[in-house]
Amino acid sequence: MRAPRAVLWDVGNVIVDWSPRRLFTKIFQEPAACDRFLSSVCTMDWHAETDRGVSPEENTVRLAAQHPEFEAEIRAWWDRWDEMFDGAIPETEAVMEALAERGVPQFALTNMSHRAWPGVRAMSPVFRHLRDSIVSAEEGLIKPDPAIYEVVLRRAGLESQDFLFIDDSAPNIEAARAMGFHVHRFEEPARLWPALTAFGLLAA
Repeated sequence: MRAPRAVLWDVGNVIVDWSPRRLFTKIFQEPAACDRFLSSVCTMDWHAETDRGVSPEENTVRLAAQHPEFEAEIRAWWDRWDEMFDGAIPETEAVMEALAERGVPQFALTNMSHRAWPGVRAMSPVFRHLRDSIVSAEEGLIKPDPAIYEVVLRRAGLESQDFLFIDDSAPNIEAARAMGFHVHRFEEPARLWPALTAFGLLAA
């Protein structure tokens, strides 16, 4: 397997810091109430429907009809979406700038609503280095479905082994590995530069 020559980035919690809990700890005074809400009402499975292309409005209305007692809190998910973010991750920004200086092609593959993507992209100047961005809601596909990785390869005109794929999700990483991508699971920002050095994409 040859060394990678391009980088495929996940976005949430790899390039930008995103956590629904950041918003809902402001709304729920008791941590246990916040936990229950995020585990049984505004769940990640529910949110994934907007990643698949369902509009935020439609997804919100559906859930509010099931949990009318939480309608205001459910609506806050999109009404106060920006409060879930804490900007870009500095270590990732530094790596993306260094890769750009070396001429390494960079792409993004994100599970995200098409509504959210423009605002996220505006959070950091490093997004200008992306040659292409595959957004799940625009494709009607989400990771870890192998079909969305095929979209990446087709649009980039590269083979899977040409890419180092960086994501914080284990299922997404394993799906890419099974398709022949080089992979790095993003867990500690400080480990990112050494990882890319080990793959020969950056200097130590």
